[in-house]
Amino acid sequence: MSRILLVDDERDIIDLIALHLQREDHQVFAVGNGLRAVPAAIQHEPDLIVLDLMLPGMDGIGVFRALRAEPKTRDIPVIMLTARAMAGDRIAGLETGADDYLTKPFSPRELLLRIQAVLRRSQKVTSVNELRLGPFHLDKKNLALYLNGETIDLTLTEYKLMALFMDNPNVLHSRGELLTSVWGYHDDTNTRTLDTHIKRLREKLGALGEHIETIRGQGYQLVLPVVPSP
Repeated sequence: MSRILLVDDERDIIDLIALHLQREDHQVFAVGNGLRAVPAAIQHEPDLIVLDLMLPGMDGIGVFRALRAEPKTRDIPVIMLTARAMAGDRIAGLETGADDYLTKPFSPRELLLRIQAVLRRSQKVTSVNELRLGPFHLDKKNLALYLNGETIDLTLTEYKLMALFMDNPNVLHSRGELLTSVWGYHDDTNTRTLDTHIKRLREKLGALGEHIETIRGQGYQLVLPVVPSP
């Protein structure tokens, strides 16, 4: 059983999502105002948040940024819900670093599957060893990345990408492989999600982001002239 926080001002949608989640034995909490989202997340300590973008008080983008700025909520996975007609919202949601997004109207079954996929990858326990590749230091016990000794502030999804790259340096990872391994998708229809997270990861790595190379039409690889330490 996982604890899920729903942030949406449409009562019908909350009731529908809650019904499907409770059938799978998840515990559900809900708030209908963006200003109440962070306090609710601190209080209930959810394993995942489903966040609507169109909210009273504070919109979903503002809520997401507030969640990431608060130490107690910064690592909670977030799935955003967006209006189908508002392409700008979908792009903005991806660019903030959300773990996934779904457009309205949506299938409750699809949302449930996406929630399960995000929970699976967020709850995976990595081995306790550390991995060093040149200036990169991956602490698998604490899910942390250091660059030249400085902590890099990564989302869980960005960490999963970096861990996959560092576990397999100088190896081409296809788009389908990355989407399956990190997001749990089994097709390549969500390439915008992948490209946006790669872009954000590169930005956070600064000049060393160039080590994540794009192989046009195929995928990505981490190119470094060193071998990972055991």
